[in-house]
Parts: sequence; structure tokens; C-alpha cells
Amino acid sequence: MSIADNISNLKKETVPMGVALLAVSKTKPVADLQRAYDAGQRLFGENTVQELVEKQEQLPKDIEWHLIGHLQTNKVKYIAPFISMIQSVDSLKLLQEINKHAAKNNRIIDCLLQIYIADEETKYGLGFDEAIEILRSEEFTTLKNIRIRGLMGIATNTDSEKQIKEEYYELKTFFDGVKVSFFRKEPSFNILSMGMSSDYKIAIAQGSNMIRLGSTIFGSRPKKTT
Repeated sequence: MSIADNISNLKKETVPMGVALLAVSKTKPVADLQRAYDAGQRLFGENTVQELVEKQEQLPKDIEWHLIGHLQTNKVKYIAPFISMIQSVDSLKLLQEINKHAAKNNRIIDCLLQIYIADEETKYGLGFDEAIEILRSEEFTTLKNIRIRGLMGIATNTDSEKQIKEEYYELKTFFDGVKVSFFRKEPSFNILSMGMSSDYKIAIAQGSNMIRLGSTIFGSRPKKTT
């Protein structure tokens, strides 16, 4: 099926449930992103700052760009003028840097706290206790140019649906607790970004309202030949 068909079918599945579709376009050529755009897709996610900046310069300006990969503090300045959301916030230091560059650009930048839920050392993210510590900190209350919109998590890369389900259930439970404890009066805290091509149906069943899909939209990446 074409990229347009894939998007159409996914939106029929997700829109009635109130689930936003983020097209993960890392390594994909600009032509593929344009095809997705022409099919009505406006949310795109990239993993690296360099690729994000290059594509943003070449594509329509009403695209909402999300950074979903690990972000180094020294790279924030390159995306601060235009980024719609940074989903991969994993430290107070990074939040402070985003706030600084958002202020320089006279913007408020939306962020998600990335929570570590996977049973894998290679994944980034805050522990539950670390996230609470940030939200309780005096430093956090001084950040006027960022807005925490919710949480993001990546499940373990495993064939065990039971494990994935449990990890997403834990994150949804934590999201609900954070909402009540820290953002009860802020309707903007409303995004739980969970689920990728391999597990998005499980994520939606556990309460995700934003899924991050690459191969389901654009097709599988060709395997490298040695």
C-alpha cells in the first residue's frame, strides 16, 4: 500500500478513539514526507536535530515537528525557533536549556517528560522518582517558557505482549497520578505518548493518546547488505 493509503487506514482506526498519529520520519527521504503531508499528515517526529533541521527547511511550514530522540543541551538552540514539541526531556538541566532558548525566541515550548519504563539499559528517560523530584523542585517553578504537556515512554523491545502491556499500564497509572498531583488545574497536561509500529495497539488499549509510527506509515527500512 502507498503512504497515503497507510495514513488513511491508520486515521480511520485512531481518530475515533482520540489518538494522535505522529509520523516518525527518521532516515526517510523528503519526498516520502511530502507524500505523507499531501495525504493530510501534519505531525512528524525526528530522532536527531540535524535531520530535523534539514527537513524543516525543505518542507511546508505548517508541519508540527516533534523531537523524539535523545536531545543534548548544546543542540537545543538549533530547534528552539520552530519546534512544536520535545518529547524526550530526561533531565532538569535539559528543561532549563529549553526554557532559556524558548525565551530568546519569545516562545513557550511544549515538552513531554520521557519516563524510563523499559527493561533495557540502552533506553533514556527519567525514573518515576526522578520525574517527581523535578516537578517538586523550586527550579522547575521558575521555568516560564516551557509547558509540560504530558509523558512519553518506550517499552522494552520484546516479543512478550504481557511485559509491554505491564510497562504501558505502569506509565498510564503514573501519568494519572502526576496529573492529579501537579497538573489538576491545567487541561494542557493531556498527552500520553506511548506506542510504536510494533506495539501501538497494546499502547492504545493501555491509554495512549499519541502513537509514534514509522514503518507502518512509510514501510520497513531496507536491510543493510554486507
